[in-house]
Amino acid sequence: MPTTSPLDGLRFAFGTLTVIPVRVTRWDRQAARGGMLCAPLAGLAVGTAAALLGLVLLFLGAGAPLAAVATVAVPAVLTRGLHLDGLADTADGLGSGKPAEDALRIMKQSDIGPFGVITLVLA
Repeated sequence: MPTTSPLDGLRFAFGTLTVIPVRVTRWDRQAARGGMLCAPLAGLAVGTAAALLGLVLLFLGAGAPLAAVATVAVPAVLTRGLHLDGLADTADGLGSGKPAEDALRIMKQSDIGPFGVITLVLA
């Protein structure tokens, strides 16, 4: 079994969880394990970018609502909407009121249902 360097895990985390351009050189189980261990670092980078944009907008005199919307939009953009998609899928599955097997089938569909839309609007 080949050894995985910490950089393999770091590249895997940023390459799969963000749009930040990195060169992922390994796609095996060990690299994926390292990537999930490094996932908080990718989240830290995304969160830092969001906070910095919000602070810069406030410093430049933008209103608090604009800074808040921009701050919330940054993680959605930098993660390709990964968490928003998961939130909508979960809302559709749970909101369906169907048995577990049918709810999982609904969650796996690529479209968005009414519960997913409502949840994203409220979130």
